[in-house]
Amino acid sequence: MSGAAAYTDHCKQQQEALLQQHLPLVRRIAHHLMARMPAEVDVNDLIQVGMMGLLEASKNYAASQGASFQTYASIRIRGAMLDELRRSDWTPRSVQRKARQLATATREVEGQHGRSASDTEVASHMGIGIDEYHSMLRDTAACRVTGFDDQPLGTDVAVDESSPLQQLQNTGFKESLADAIGQLPEREKLVMSLYYDEELNLREIGEVLGVSESRVCQIHSQALTRLRSRMGEWTQG
Repeated sequence: MSGAAAYTDHCKQQQEALLQQHLPLVRRIAHHLMARMPAEVDVNDLIQVGMMGLLEASKNYAASQGASFQTYASIRIRGAMLDELRRSDWTPRSVQRKARQLATATREVEGQHGRSASDTEVASHMGIGIDEYHSMLRDTAACRVTGFDDQPLGTDVAVDESSPLQQLQNTGFKESLADAIGQLPEREKLVMSLYYDEELNLREIGEVLGVSESRVCQIHSQALTRLRSRMGEWTQG
């Protein structure tokens, strides 16, 4: 075997070892995302796409970027999965419409009262009962919040090169989103932190808060609805 061939074989072995080492990370991110996905989304498809993201991360990572490989890879893996979900466009129009209605009503109520709106206030404003309101929240629980999930929040790692204007827009988005999250009611803020920062699933969060998994899903959906209503200038829908 020539020196070049031996080097290529060595690199391939290193790459395969790296993929095997981080396969649990890919699976964990896939199952974490599945908590908000409809039944027709196959977790194995997400894992396959995530492996491609991991492969790209292994090719492009540079320690000089100031983050560990796992941090960098997590961003690329999650981004690859979200890109695939966007391409599949699985969210029904009826669910998107409900998400917009909830966000609009929440924004209007909070504009009137100058504070966070309660679920009963929003339901009353929409002219529906509290049970129907909660049903709408459940329906939109898996609805992607465009512009929230595709931002690498909480890190300064540059996943892709972008223009100065795009960098400025990303910075503005993250600052606005951080401010909006900071103004959430305490329980909603805690659920968001446990889900996105600590990466607990809904069942685990329920155990922490002493409530059911369905209640956590409801709180999470309510927080996303509130954020959607407050981030109208950055998102659509």
